[in-house]
Amino acid sequence: MTKAEQNRVVAWRLKIIRQASELPRGVAQTCRHFGLSRKTFYKWSARYKSHGEAGLCDRPRAPLHCPRSTPRAVISKILYLRERYRFGPARITSYLHRFHSVDVARSTVHRILIRYGMNRLPVNQRRQPTGRPWHRYEKPQPGHRLQIDVKFLERIAGSRKRLYQFTAIDDCTRIRVLKIYDVCNQKAAISFVDEVVRRLPFRVLVIQTDNGGEFQSNFHWHLEQQDIRHVYIRPRTPRLQLPPAPWSPRRADPV
Repeated sequence: MTKAEQNRVVAWRLKIIRQASELPRGVAQTCRHFGLSRKTFYKWSARYKSHGEAGLCDRPRAPLHCPRSTPRAVISKILYLRERYRFGPARITSYLHRFHSVDVARSTVHRILIRYGMNRLPVNQRRQPTGRPWHRYEKPQPGHRLQIDVKFLERIAGSRKRLYQFTAIDDCTRIRVLKIYDVCNQKAAISFVDEVVRRLPFRVLVIQTDNGGEFQSNFHWHLEQQDIRHVYIRPRTPRLQLPPAPWSPRRADPV
């Protein structure tokens, strides 16, 4: 309750007490008029006589004694773990159970953090990345694995024909070979892989593709005839395939 709301409540209760003192049967008429019980009226009246207008303010409704409340020592540990190690409610609960043999519910820890304004850490205190070195997925030998994929390009303005970019990437050297076709079928895929094998300066041992229709039986057996192993990625795992980026003169070898 805001201070303005509290002042309005005090003024309304003071008005009731004063009106009751002005009428001959003041208490009964006033309580009937305002829909108030006599017990509540006499309670306000006794507080007003003892403490003045300050006695008409609402008092805290929290119990004076709560035997099952969280001990102060446990609250201090929760706040220390939050401030020192930036633990969340789940980790604080696990830490207290493991090292202090104290069982506190996760919801209780969260409620305590909210009460003390520590449920959200400042930006400069939030958990930072571990800084582990990022290792790029690569093979030790050129040609050990070649990834081929297709990228659908936007239509050229004024043309109704759709274009498809076939891309081949070597997992070791990251050499890229790109070629654009106006169809996306096994015939185009076979033509592209022949051009890739011809242009690369090393022998290709394995070619990896997704499960698209352009990489099915005809394409597969064409590679087997050239003594190139063809492997598919698992269905619904596009993350295992390198994304075919658009052609750039800095990183690609256009066909």
